[in-house]
Amino acid sequence: MHNTNKAYITFRWLTLGFTALCLAAGAGNAQAGPVGDVIKTEHIDVTLERVAKGFEHPWAVAFLPDGRYLVSERNGQLNLVEEDGQSRVLEGMPRVNHHGQGGLLDIVLHRDFGDGSGEHDWIYFTWSKPDDSGSRSALSRVKWQGDALGDVEHLFEQDRASGPGRHYGSRIAWLTDGTLLMSIGDRGSDPSRAQASDDHAGSTVRLTETGDVPDDNPFVDDAGTLDEIYTLGNRNIQGLVVRHNGDAWASEHGPLTGDELNLLEPGNNYGWPEVTLGNDYATNEPIGENSLPGMADPHYDFEIRFAPSGLAEVSGDTFAAWEGNLLAGGLSSEMLLRLTLDGDQVTESERLLEGQIGRIRDVRQGPDGAIYLLTDDSQGSLYRLLPAAQP
Repeated sequence: MHNTNKAYITFRWLTLGFTALCLAAGAGNAQAGPVGDVIKTEHIDVTLERVAKGFEHPWAVAFLPDGRYLVSERNGQLNLVEEDGQSRVLEGMPRVNHHGQGGLLDIVLHRDFGDGSGEHDWIYFTWSKPDDSGSRSALSRVKWQGDALGDVEHLFEQDRASGPGRHYGSRIAWLTDGTLLMSIGDRGSDPSRAQASDDHAGSTVRLTETGDVPDDNPFVDDAGTLDEIYTLGNRNIQGLVVRHNGDAWASEHGPLTGDELNLLEPGNNYGWPEVTLGNDYATNEPIGENSLPGMADPHYDFEIRFAPSGLAEVSGDTFAAWEGNLLAGGLSSEMLLRLTLDGDQVTESERLLEGQIGRIRDVRQGPDGAIYLLTDDSQGSLYRLLPAAQP
């Protein structure tokens, strides 16, 4: 069990030196260009530039080996974005249920994508699969063939369809052993599903690259628990990253406050809805207990209504002063937070952005070392964060 030591966490809320950003909405995508002044942060002065715009509620970005980008939109479109910001929709994706929060969601490339063999040139994606009685969180992959999409393979879907159209979770990340994690939200209607071991809702699942169950999953010998389940008691994970040391971290939506950051460990129960620091939307009264035996306490409580989505670890020379830090995006808060870790404890938090670009849906570090941010809007944009040029 891990307790949040709030007295130990140093918050450094900085006043950001931004002037007005030139974010004029447009129907098409635009070439990259500066969008604001130098941003003063504790360790590094940074600047933002917009790479592309005009996406309809984009959800995730992935980086092709040739320098281009893939951007998913909740309406089911997968976009190929050129380095100059121009983009086009790729044909061949399945029809999604994009009611509410559903649609085409996360995208990641196979770990060996672009190795020259062509065998591993797969794009993995999560989506809300339509069903007569609602929809299911699903995982599929599509073959990349030059500048086009090839065959689609369906790898996994949660065990039951349901409504309403929210709390899909649906982040995916590769573990260092070549298996992948996928988050599945509690689906929003019956929070107790997150405590049901015979239900994929409110869990993370661990799968092989072909969608099979790894032999060493924590519950494969438990007849009462679905074999795919890796963790339980998760409300709605929308930030997921595997650090270079192999640890998997997740940022998770609470109800009214109670947003959490957790180190995901196999077999753990993270408590929702029996353990939560969040309150009921209608009454603002506490929902569950702060802690219970056998359930993992949050490693970090965002305290504010952060609404996390997108999580990345910083590494490399470009942002050397942030080495090993986590960057967490926020939706309703419109924030980008930098979190310093000491082992499995968050020791410092700094607001890098607050409202300058809107709702931050995805946060990734690109192969070029830059930090990429995707904004959730009817005319969403892809931004690149870089150290400011020295005078």
